[in-house]
Amino acid sequence: MGKTALVTGASRGIGKAVAAELLARGANVLISARKKDPLDEAAADLRGLGHQGEVLAVAGNAGVAEDRAAGVERAVTEFGSLDIVINNTGINPVFGALMDADLDAVRKIFDVNVVAALGYVQEAYRAWMRDHGGAVVNVASVAGMRSSGVIAAYGSSKAALIHLTNELAWQLGPSIRVNAVAPGVIKTKFASALYSADEERAASAYPMKRLGTPQDVARLIGFLVSDEAAWITGETIRVDGGLLSTGGL
Repeated sequence: MGKTALVTGASRGIGKAVAAELLARGANVLISARKKDPLDEAAADLRGLGHQGEVLAVAGNAGVAEDRAAGVERAVTEFGSLDIVINNTGINPVFGALMDADLDAVRKIFDVNVVAALGYVQEAYRAWMRDHGGAVVNVASVAGMRSSGVIAAYGSSKAALIHLTNELAWQLGPSIRVNAVAPGVIKTKFASALYSADEERAASAYPMKRLGTPQDVARLIGFLVSDEAAWITGETIRVDGGLLSTGGL
């Protein structure tokens, strides 16, 4: 691949798997997450995979503009380009009915899950992509495509991220492609509350009869940022084991 990627929320789960996939495809990868120690551990694990690409860990809070700018600057300075941005960071501190939701918490969800994603694209655009092109993938959710009830605030933010993907694809083409992926429940620490009590029961709702893995999402993202997907932009692709095909969530 010979390109540079920035992956947010990459100390574990989907983000870490995406970083591994991009390294396997020959990219240099800057990984970012809020906590330095877990991020450094993830970088060591990724280096241990023995891929040709280099790994750089830069701790930062996706919701802080200065941290976003610093991560993008480091990628361009260290690797000489920034061709790929994976907006994977997401938070969900609100469960239950929206009528009971703390509006400050809802604002934080939208700030991190939507505004920060746009902020990273803006920074990458100014630093590299405006003149050289690139590819962006936003990690959304099937919760942004259908009502969920208990994670409604999170789902609403992911619906906004899906629409943001459409708008950016239109505005940034033809040199910058922008797509999104919409996972179902993936076996990560982030989603553990949705399946840990009874994984078999959670998986039974899926036609594939299993929950997703971070690698399931990472492989799709690897394709979307590759030249094989050169005519794909503005898409949100479900990677949900067929869940929405059943009419449920």
